[in-house]
Amino acid sequence: MKKLKTWDIFALGFMTFALFLGAGNIIFPPMVGLAAGENLLGASTGFLLTGVGLPLLGVIALARVGGGLDTLTSPIGRMAGVVLAVAIYLTIGPLFATPRTATVSFEMGLAPFVGNTPAMLLAFTIAYFVAVALLSLFPGKLMDNVGKIITPVLILALAVLGGSAVLAPVDGYSLSTEAYATQAAAFSEGFLQGYQTMDALASLIFGIVIVNAIKAAGVSDSRLHTRYCIYAGIIAATCLGLVYVSLMYLGATNSQLAANASTGVQILTAFVQQTFGPAGLWLLATVIMLACLTTGVGLITACSSFFSELTGISYRTMVIGLSVFSTAVANQGLAQLIAVAVPVLVGLYPVAIALIALSLLHRWSQPTRVYIPVMSTSLVFGLFDAAKAAKLDFLVPALLDRLPGAALGMGWVTPVVCVLVLAGLLDFALGNKRAAANATRA
Repeated sequence: MKKLKTWDIFALGFMTFALFLGAGNIIFPPMVGLAAGENLLGASTGFLLTGVGLPLLGVIALARVGGGLDTLTSPIGRMAGVVLAVAIYLTIGPLFATPRTATVSFEMGLAPFVGNTPAMLLAFTIAYFVAVALLSLFPGKLMDNVGKIITPVLILALAVLGGSAVLAPVDGYSLSTEAYATQAAAFSEGFLQGYQTMDALASLIFGIVIVNAIKAAGVSDSRLHTRYCIYAGIIAATCLGLVYVSLMYLGATNSQLAANASTGVQILTAFVQQTFGPAGLWLLATVIMLACLTTGVGLITACSSFFSELTGISYRTMVIGLSVFSTAVANQGLAQLIAVAVPVLVGLYPVAIALIALSLLHRWSQPTRVYIPVMSTSLVFGLFDAAKAAKLDFLVPALLDRLPGAALGMGWVTPVVCVLVLAGLLDFALGNKRAAANATRA
């Protein structure tokens, strides 16, 4: 029975870290840090709980069922599970996130040097998705190509960026904004901001990539698959946490340098130019482009595996087709797709979190009795959140605005928890009744 060596386990963890670390994960934390200022401890703690904790739980949930989203959704029925999986894969894949990795990589990594023109964008996205496709065509080598080669370079660049922020801060802590006025308020706001990264959705599709990488390394024992997936998730979560904390610290200690900044890009650009001079822009470009590339490879690999199994079309054909489609989307119509995709993402997120929680909480007597009402409730309230995100507030009953957390986009939590408690108690009671009846017959 083959087992992974220690370095291979770390390579698997680094690969998992790189799959999650998109450009948004790099440019978002500095803004949180800038706003939190002297209350950074509370903000970073809250941010890590949801921004790192939820994706880690998603990886663990998938590891327990072998990495397949279809297995995770089996208690709600095959058709409903397929519909949910297709919606998640399409939205976080070729219809939104995958082409966006190319456009963000171009706009932040290359455009500052060559200009932001349609011709340059076309040339870049073609080259970008050729590279993504070449890496994705060999999923069995992802642990070697991404985990042992690309990610160490990315980690080194991030270490230089984050290390310089921690060891040589430009300013003292900034004054906290109103939303982060106290440590408690900063914790709540950080918790919400971490929730809004929506990386728990990504964890649901990356599970199969991690499991396939383990299988490609020659490990056949399903128990080892689960164990190595959890190890990889912990390593990835640790790396993500270190990156987030260092970047939030960067934002919190550069208040004067980035006094007028409105985006994380502006904060990072000001910092690297101040600290490294013109070479700093190349450092930032390297970080952004490698982060986008590894995420793009993960998304293409995951989506190709899923749709190949679903449709019977070969994996290679799927990789090429999705890469070509993503290239086209990246060059036209992305703004319209974002307008559609963001509400869908917002609507799916409560469903994804409910699914992860249900799979981890308990071995239900009859899973269908719990999954269906809880998932249905999360979907209904997720649709209301999606309507708000699409500026269709007239579709949302005014009563829902009174729910705890409604103003923060988390109004779904209370009704879902209530339904979970009721369904769980019913499942427990009926399970005990059935067990007693069976014992009587015996």
